[in-house]
Amino acid sequence: MTLEQLEIGPLDLTAGRHMVVIFNNETNTFDEVVVALVTATGCDVTEASIEAWEAHTFGSSSVHFAPLVECQSVANKIRSIGLKVEVRPEWND
Repeated sequence: MTLEQLEIGPLDLTAGRHMVVIFNNETNTFDEVVVALVTATGCDVTEASIEAWEAHTFGSSSVHFAPLVECQSVANKIRSIGLKVEVRPEWND
């Protein structure tokens, strides 16, 4: 098959990996965010602490990469403590 023979369909934003992004706020404590990240993503305390620090320092942090449905589930768990969370495609062109 040649490159010319390939058919490329429309972009499906539900396909491929997505990411969960958290945003800094002035409501939640650092420890609350770390616990929520460990609980929601299954990461260890060190990784969660780094991600919480990034959100605090830079305003946001990507905290989980997975298929869309898994990211939505993780986002809902994190959102339950009042944190602003977005799920978006891993790659935005």
